[in-house]
Amino acid sequence: MIGTVVPYANIIQDLVAPISNLLDDVLRQFYEWGIAWGWGIILLTFCVRLLLMPLTYKQVTSMLHMQQYQPQIKEINEKYKDDPQKKQQELMKFFKEHGINPLASCFPLLLQMPFFIAMFYALREPSLQATMNATDPSWFFIPNLTKDPHGAELAILLVFYVGSQLGSTLVSLSTATDQMQRRLMLALPFLFVPFIIHFPAGLILYWITTNFWTLGQSFVVKWMRVR
Repeated sequence: MIGTVVPYANIIQDLVAPISNLLDDVLRQFYEWGIAWGWGIILLTFCVRLLLMPLTYKQVTSMLHMQQYQPQIKEINEKYKDDPQKKQQELMKFFKEHGINPLASCFPLLLQMPFFIAMFYALREPSLQATMNATDPSWFFIPNLTKDPHGAELAILLVFYVGSQLGSTLVSLSTATDQMQRRLMLALPFLFVPFIIHFPAGLILYWITTNFWTLGQSFVVKWMRVR
C-alpha cells in the first residue's frame, strides 16, 4: 500500500515544485526585508489570495447571487421532496434560468489547493527549515513554524482553525440546497483535525489566514453589492 502511495506523492510534489520554489523564494525575500517568518507567511497568504482574486471574485458574487433565490429553491425542494430525480431536474432548470452556478463554493477551494500543497512542501524543505531554524522560527505562541505543533500551541491553533473554517463554511452554506451537503460542510472542519495536527505550524497559520481572507472577501463583496 505504501509503495503505491509514495509514487503519487512524488508526482504531486513534482507538479507543485515550481509553485513551492516560488513560495520559498518569496518567504526568504520577506525575511531579508526584516519581516518575521510568521508575518511573512501571513503576508504570503495575502499575496496568493490577491493573485487569485480575479478568479474567485466571480464565484463569490455567484454564491451571494444564489442567496437571493433561497425561498424559491426551498420551495422546489419541498415540492419535489418525494421525487429526488424530478427535484434535481427542476433545480438544474432553475439554476440555468437565473444564471446560478451551484458549484461556485467549490471553485475557490480548488484554486487554492495547489498553493496549499506547495506551501506544505516548502515548509518541509530542508534548506528553508535550516534557514528558519538558524534565525528565529518562532512567532507569538508558536515556538517553531517548521515543526508540528503540540500541547497548548496545538490547542490554540485548532481553536483558530475550527473557528475560522466554520466561519468561511457558513458563508457558502446558504448556497447548499441539500441537507446532507450542509451537514457534510459543517462536519468537514472537524474531520480535517486528525490530519492537520501533523502539519507544520506554519502551514496551519497559512490555512487560518486563508479562512479569514475568505470571510473578509465575502463581507466586502456583499457590502459592495448592497451599495
